[in-house]
Amino acid sequence: MASTVWKGYITFGLITIPVRLFAAARTERVGFNQIHGVCGSRIRQQTFCPHCERIVERSELVKGYEVEKDRYVIVNDEEIKQIAPASSDNMEILEFVKAEGIDPIYFDASYFMVPEEAGKKAYHLLFETMRKSGFSAIAKVTMHQREYTIVVRPHADGLLLHTMYYPEEVREVPEFRRDSSVSVKPQEIELAEKLVEGLAADFDPSKYHDEYQGRLMQMIEAKREGQPIEEAAPKKRAPVIDLMAALQKSLGELPQRKPAAKAPAGAAQESEEPPAKQAGGSKRARRATG
Repeated sequence: MASTVWKGYITFGLITIPVRLFAAARTERVGFNQIHGVCGSRIRQQTFCPHCERIVERSELVKGYEVEKDRYVIVNDEEIKQIAPASSDNMEILEFVKAEGIDPIYFDASYFMVPEEAGKKAYHLLFETMRKSGFSAIAKVTMHQREYTIVVRPHADGLLLHTMYYPEEVREVPEFRRDSSVSVKPQEIELAEKLVEGLAADFDPSKYHDEYQGRLMQMIEAKREGQPIEEAAPKKRAPVIDLMAALQKSLGELPQRKPAAKAPAGAAQESEEPPAKQAGGSKRARRATG
């Protein structure tokens, strides 16, 4: 059974909804240990002080923040506790924003928001209202001794919560910019659009798998059984010299797809949820924030 990572209330005007948060996703990686190649034993990492020229016990370690080169301000755990925000059981919605107005680059960790029994009706009222209006909620919450700005958005089965990066946490890379000195021809754009249309499909996450992690496990099992390891053939890509020729060749290599069946005249069609209401994201993810 999944573990609750936070328990409290989300407030919407004068409405208070008791909810729980469950981690929605986590990164899976094949883990390796550091082994001494001579004897096959797992090594132990030790902390070494270059000034004292000896191994330091964990009980001797303190926290320090570097303010200048090799100069640190020492801070102890009690001092940190004095200013750390207390974990809160309240999550107040500050405002509602259109989903398409949130840049996914700000999304960090994702959580399922599940209502307690006493809050089911109010939860579903909020869920249906947000789903139909296309709005997401911006709120603040303190958990694990950190204050988070969060976004709550409707998903197919309920409300999702995403912790968000603050603007100062999003990096600025000078090289990441639109280069006005580069231009493309209308014919190139037209061919590229056809290539995109030829590869267009509904998103189905079950089609995608981490093939490298799978090959790692196959290699490990083969070594365990004493079997030979099959080497993956490297993919070779020819350099693109003529962009138009490359686009035309790419179009010619597209798989032939059956055209979508046309609905009979006069038949009612189910309306799909607008993409704006399905906005979301994560990365990276990249980092667990609690």
